[in-house]
Amino acid sequence: ARRWPTARLDKNTARRVQQGHPWVWSSGVLPGRPGDPVLLQDSRSTCVGWGLRDEGDIAVRVLGRGEPEDADIPTLISKRIAAADVARARILPSNTDAYRVVSGAGDGLPGIIADRYGDLVVLRLYSKAWERWLDDIVGALRRLPWAKVGWRKYGVRRVDGKDGGVDLFGGPVPESLVVQEDGMKLLVRPEAGQKTGAFLDQREHRSLVKRWAHDLTVANLFAYNGGFSVSAALGGAKRVITVDLAPEAIEDAREIFRLNGLNPDAHGFEVADVFAWTPSRPQGLLIVDPPSLTRGKRSDDAARASYRKLHQSLAPHVVENGWLCTASCTARLSLTDWREAVGEGLQTHGEWSWHWVSGEPPDHPTALMHAEARYLKFGLLRRR
Repeated sequence: ARRWPTARLDKNTARRVQQGHPWVWSSGVLPGRPGDPVLLQDSRSTCVGWGLRDEGDIAVRVLGRGEPEDADIPTLISKRIAAADVARARILPSNTDAYRVVSGAGDGLPGIIADRYGDLVVLRLYSKAWERWLDDIVGALRRLPWAKVGWRKYGVRRVDGKDGGVDLFGGPVPESLVVQEDGMKLLVRPEAGQKTGAFLDQREHRSLVKRWAHDLTVANLFAYNGGFSVSAALGGAKRVITVDLAPEAIEDAREIFRLNGLNPDAHGFEVADVFAWTPSRPQGLLIVDPPSLTRGKRSDDAARASYRKLHQSLAPHVVENGWLCTASCTARLSLTDWREAVGEGLQTHGEWSWHWVSGEPPDHPTALMHAEARYLKFGLLRRR
């Protein structure tokens, strides 16, 4: 490690690295080849951390603080992936075989995401720094005791710049497969589906909805393939309406109902734009999990306005003493700002109370000082 090149950091950046932040921004760091190991020094030439060079806005992905104890990158990758997998086995239900195995900096590997679906592992790289170490990453994933098939999904513009994916081992990747989530069956399409095939980050919240939906009429908006819908129906909801703009997602939602022994004909399925949709009558439980409503450099004010307007339109569709489950995956909107935007929208229709607020699930850990990684917000509100 002492032969590694060094990068001199300014005072503020050095302090952030010493505190455990996993990124060094590009300002003030000499360019290098993505994937090159680098030592990070403060103005007094003290080593404050180390990592891999990246390109773009993030110049270095930090892998550790102080001097590196183990300068062998392949060994580090193997140990951290194995440790991440062991941690999941401890904190997740035994009847669950769909979850995030590696969650970037939360598992000490900033820029690497790996998800499990049964015996399939899906890899996504969000940093060019890891391309050089791809064989080592694949080797570590292959050694996981459950992993029979490995597939890399493309679609990260700044890293791979293309769609589709490539078989890593044991292939080919299945077009679809059925996985278990706390005993509930879900249909996953790794290639055609959103994210790596499913929205794994809402698993704990689907479990809560199952608990909360008993004997209520339910509408699930921006439903994708109906994970929340099936949870509500399994929990004893009277009738569930599933609404999404994608016809294929709605068809999959019907199939997931059938997979779980539920008759889809006893429920409603609508292909519609949620922003233009209104139910025939107010619902006992309304679930809204929209895609990110702001991207890129749009201001926080614009993000707040989007959530305020959405909730203003939703509020009349909840009965008195009814419930609203609402979520946000907009990272740039803080929890405080999101709660305020939701409140500003709802207060135009009735009196409301927050009953529950939560964030990322236990298989999506975030590094202690990495506020940028805390993106998910979920709440339960009651219209009093």
